[in-house]
Amino acid sequence: MWSDILTASPLLAMVVLSLVVLLIEAMVKKGEVVSYWISVAGLALSAYLAFGSIPHPQVLFNEMLASGGLGGFFSTLFILSALLTIILSREYISKEHENFGEFYLLILFATIGMMLMAMAADLIIIFLGLELMSICLYVLAGFIRNRPISNEASLKYFLLGAFATGFLLYGIALIYGASGTTHIQPLVLNFGAISSSPFFWVGIGLLAIGLSFKVGAVPFHMWIPDVYQGSPTPISGFMSTGAKAAAFSAFVIVFAHHFDNADRLRLALAVLSAASMIVGNIIAITQSNIKRMLAYSSIAHAGYMMAGLAAGNELGRDGIVFYLAVYTFMNIGAFGILGLLEQEGEKNLEYSDYAGLGARRPLLAATMSAFMLSLAGIPPFAGFLGKYYVFVAAINAHLTWLAIIGVLTSLVSVYYYLRLVMVMYFQEGDNPLVDRPSRVGIAVVLVSAVIILGLGIFPSSILSIINHL
Repeated sequence: MWSDILTASPLLAMVVLSLVVLLIEAMVKKGEVVSYWISVAGLALSAYLAFGSIPHPQVLFNEMLASGGLGGFFSTLFILSALLTIILSREYISKEHENFGEFYLLILFATIGMMLMAMAADLIIIFLGLELMSICLYVLAGFIRNRPISNEASLKYFLLGAFATGFLLYGIALIYGASGTTHIQPLVLNFGAISSSPFFWVGIGLLAIGLSFKVGAVPFHMWIPDVYQGSPTPISGFMSTGAKAAAFSAFVIVFAHHFDNADRLRLALAVLSAASMIVGNIIAITQSNIKRMLAYSSIAHAGYMMAGLAAGNELGRDGIVFYLAVYTFMNIGAFGILGLLEQEGEKNLEYSDYAGLGARRPLLAATMSAFMLSLAGIPPFAGFLGKYYVFVAAINAHLTWLAIIGVLTSLVSVYYYLRLVMVMYFQEGDNPLVDRPSRVGIAVVLVSAVIILGLGIFPSSILSIINHL
């Protein structure tokens, strides 16, 4: 028991950190500054512990949790996402006059839910982690209470999210009824025998629907544009990275295996992938609001990653993990710049507001251009390699048609990503911007840009870790 507790130290460190911040908010008047610094320090320590656990995979607590390995890698990713989000949020929530320490606390609890999903060795743990993460994100989406669009985003996310969770839980119940277990490893090992039951297939379908909602795959994507637009901008970035990565970690744990007699499952995942790539990219072209453009972009990227999932091979799994790592820094950085330049009342979020940014804020314009080029999949940025790996995995799985759709829709995405770059550098504008963006915030987005460039040039620095998960 004690060995399990020590092995689960990254998760327990996050729990202790959250409880400490909770006590600070309950006992210290105007303790948001203290909560901020303790959250940053605690997340840095937790990230160190999670990264250190990667080479030592173990199954804990009566085969309910899996520490280290893939869970340790994803936990490190979630914690870094939370850390960057909290740093970028400090000035933003002060600017919006919503500087309350509960904001940091909700991010911490949401991160614990994400870690539970990634470390799950049982379907029930996936459900518990999903609910903990989702409840916190429902509140964070509506954190700016005096903004109607924020209230609308929170309500839509809550109603549709609760409905999707019902699908997931009912699917788990059917899988248990057909197999007699909710442990993931026995389900994977005995897939061929269990798959003779029609109830099992219905359960797998409902489970896939619940997780598809969380990653924003078509046709379960309708909540994403409104929720991303109405949420506080740093939280939109957190949802598009941490929450999406958490749902994909559950997808990888359950579905990223080579199953016999699973052609129907692979075809269904491939159709979801193709639909997401097509719908996300085409509708993104028509957007004038940058947050909505990035929302539809996230739908398209969910489709790219699901191509690796549909492949059902090791390259597909590794490609998804690499893609998620890269995507986290790309989107945190892009939404971070939006948050730094956004003014109170949702100003400076349209394409036209960024006209002339290259002349007025050359550093931020260059950094945003790097994120857009990486999202478009243009080398030498890491976004290119992320797409390359999942498309090659699809080709190796005889899903060449899916890879072709991915390449063609990636070409479509170049239009709306480069459109922002063109506006920043080739149009003149006099729209007032924030006088002095946070230096710490600028440092965060610069570090994110350096990481995606570094991973694009030296991908082996992270692939050597992923290949051994």
